[in-house]
Amino acid sequence: NAQPFLATHKNKGIAVAHNGNLTNTETLYEKLEEEGAIFQTTIDSEIIVHLLARGRNGDMKKWFLDVLTQLRGAFSLVFLVEDTIVGARDPQGFRPLCLGQIDDSYVLASETCALDLIHAKFIREIEPGEIVFIKGKTIESVFLPDSKGAKRAHCIFEYIYFARPDSDIFGDNVYNVRKRLGARLAKEHPAQADFVMAIPDSGNYAAIGYSNQLGLPLEVGIIRNHYIGRTFIQPTQFLRDFRVRVKLNPIRSVLNGKRIVVVEDSIVRGTTARSRVQELRSAGAKEIHLRISCPPIKSPCFYGIDFPSKKELIASNKSVKEIGEFLKVDSLEYLSLEGMLSVVKNSKDFCHACFSGQYPVAVPKNKSKYLLEGALAGSRGKEQGPRNKQP
Repeated sequence: NAQPFLATHKNKGIAVAHNGNLTNTETLYEKLEEEGAIFQTTIDSEIIVHLLARGRNGDMKKWFLDVLTQLRGAFSLVFLVEDTIVGARDPQGFRPLCLGQIDDSYVLASETCALDLIHAKFIREIEPGEIVFIKGKTIESVFLPDSKGAKRAHCIFEYIYFARPDSDIFGDNVYNVRKRLGARLAKEHPAQADFVMAIPDSGNYAAIGYSNQLGLPLEVGIIRNHYIGRTFIQPTQFLRDFRVRVKLNPIRSVLNGKRIVVVEDSIVRGTTARSRVQELRSAGAKEIHLRISCPPIKSPCFYGIDFPSKKELIASNKSVKEIGEFLKVDSLEYLSLEGMLSVVKNSKDFCHACFSGQYPVAVPKNKSKYLLEGALAGSRGKEQGPRNKQP
């Protein structure tokens, strides 16, 4: 399931990288299977390749328009077809995609930080619904028919967690947005404490904003092992717990006997946060006031973030008070939905379905995120079962 997805069509190679998640996977899969398609993976990117293989009529622009018009959901896509690079965003613009330039050549990347690292000049963001065709020194673009009048739905969780702080996406800088989230959180939910600290790294910048707003000292209470990946997307609870222990280590001399405000970007299942609280207690923290720089996550994401099913999301099953008791903190507060939206530009252009349950694009009727995995399991034998999907 690793990307880029590689395929050969009429002795010509196609490579595709996909950030997002299709919501009409089941319909497309059944249609392609009836036409004789054989699937080798459980990623919806393969569906796109099968559609491309069935559609070329000589004109590349019409080819991609015909294929991408069939897609629903979230997709920022980059293709390499022969000597042409193709980039595309869904009409809602869920995921970022930007255009850069090095000398006379063009490059595409999800975030501007990638352009900085290769000394490319940022030109602009690819527009929602836009398809760009890059060949040599030339660049042309067309727009999907559905893009005209489509309501924007940028993923606000990119600002909260996923995007790098040194990137500019959706017309704003991620670092600055996270600081503003922290400052707003401090206004809504101040706390009396000796200092503010973050759960690194994604909580770092909201903690700066929180600290500055209240005039409380900012300390480093936890050291992060940067060689360990994200914990909430690990497939089993055992691996999540183990990685939490290896990933973060408290500094006892900083924490012992102190009242602390701990700023975290989000809580998903709650098990990781509980382990962190236990470690802070073991290191001698006298009081722990946990502050979350986004609202409670109550609904799964169908647009490219691997949040679990609703029953696994702690905020969909417990009140804030009950979550605080489960985590064993002295107090727990979340940023409000209104507060979160107040710190971003053009707030009406953002998707906040994971917080509000308001999905801007229709989701599968059975609200399953693993339709393709289930379909493949059924066609290959039920014993395989569904697999975790991380597009």
